[in-house]
Amino acid sequence: MEMDLGLLISNESAPASGGRTFERLNPVTGDVATRAAASVASDVDRAVRSCAEAFKSWSETGPTERRAILNKCADVLEANTPKFIEIGQQETGGTAPWYGFNAMLASRMLREAASMTTQIKGEIIPSDKPGTFAMGIRQPIGVLVGMAPWNAPIILGVRSFAMAVACGNTVVMKASEKCPALHRLIGDCMVEGGLPAGVLNIVTHSAEDAAEVVNALIDHPLTKRINFTGSTRVGQIIAERAAKHLKPCLLELGGKAPLVVLEDGDIQAAVNAAGFGAFMNQGQICMSTEKIVLVEAIADAFAEGFAEKAKSLVAGQPSEQVPLGSVVDRETIDHVKVLIEDAVAKGARVIAGGAPEVGTIMPATVVDHVTPEMKIYSAESFGPVTTLVRVKDEEEAITVANDTEYGLSAAVFSRDTRRALEVAKRIESGICHVNGPTVGDEAQMPFGGIKASGYGRFGGSAAINEFTELRWITVEDPDQHYPI
Repeated sequence: MEMDLGLLISNESAPASGGRTFERLNPVTGDVATRAAASVASDVDRAVRSCAEAFKSWSETGPTERRAILNKCADVLEANTPKFIEIGQQETGGTAPWYGFNAMLASRMLREAASMTTQIKGEIIPSDKPGTFAMGIRQPIGVLVGMAPWNAPIILGVRSFAMAVACGNTVVMKASEKCPALHRLIGDCMVEGGLPAGVLNIVTHSAEDAAEVVNALIDHPLTKRINFTGSTRVGQIIAERAAKHLKPCLLELGGKAPLVVLEDGDIQAAVNAAGFGAFMNQGQICMSTEKIVLVEAIADAFAEGFAEKAKSLVAGQPSEQVPLGSVVDRETIDHVKVLIEDAVAKGARVIAGGAPEVGTIMPATVVDHVTPEMKIYSAESFGPVTTLVRVKDEEEAITVANDTEYGLSAAVFSRDTRRALEVAKRIESGICHVNGPTVGDEAQMPFGGIKASGYGRFGGSAAINEFTELRWITVEDPDQHYPI
């Protein structure tokens, strides 16, 4: 499969300036998967100005009409699941169930956003000023920017604009250079679903032009807010540049999710949750279980069961019926290979899997007896490898769970729910699950992290705050008395 794609501007496919294009290669075969328009700053200006024009009418469109359109868009996106699967396997190398799940949750996000159109509420605020009626109201902001990553491409692509559009804004979505066809297909689904021209524009770009495109989006005088999902390193650059313009950001960044197993935890349940959390989508999820913290009393039993679980997860071609497909590129394997070799040199043991010398298909890998001086203890691996860290008791488990710059997701296993909840409250993360995996998302939940994992919240009513402007408006007595 090879696809040629234009930019999506005003619901039409448009070439980039000068007809510039770039190629995305299949990570497994090396063949060209997609040839897409390579936008530059002038293309960003076209997209932003189209959104600005569309904002005039979209912001005045009633909630019932917006809801109906978004629900229709969800229907179209869901119907295109087979196409998303086909393109996803070619562009990023994941498995069919992964892209099928992406399409399912993305359609739910559109439906959740649709349901929020009538929940954008204000309040009446008592005023001390005689004859004054005071209100706090929420209004659409204007042209917003959504920057989507490749790893959960349909979920995070839709999330970058769904609630913003539901709230009456228009959005320029910056597609990932690693999955331009997947992100463009989202836009095509929105067009077919009836989203008016200019409400969602999508720009694609080459890796070489990423900085120019990102800077143009942030710097443009007509863009008002930025949301970005991706690495902490890039998120910091975006936040710093946006701060120069006093533009608020919503950032969902890296993670090093700990899963704590206390001595009274259900070991088999924890093994199952850790297997899913560590290796789903080859560990390329911001919430992936990267640090399994084991109280010494159950550590050996867990390690034995978890090694068997990892060995049972077959890795193979994305088109095969296997739990693990390809990672996104060889650089991922090289990165985790260095981390594993450093850990082994410092006393850790690989009890399942290992990094292959060639290719992008890597088995589920478990590194035991990891300690703080090893790079893998703190570095985000973002690949099919996880670590076991042994501790003496609950208190040390909490310390180790929090011994990271990140704070996105976490989990704790204990048969004593009250105890587990107390531990959960002490773990520094935006999300924590008791007796469940670190990987989980629902359209209506407040999704986001703390520390180096970012700030702000996607999802449900929490996202209304991110995508509307809160204003104080009064109706006053025209004949009021003034002191001067």
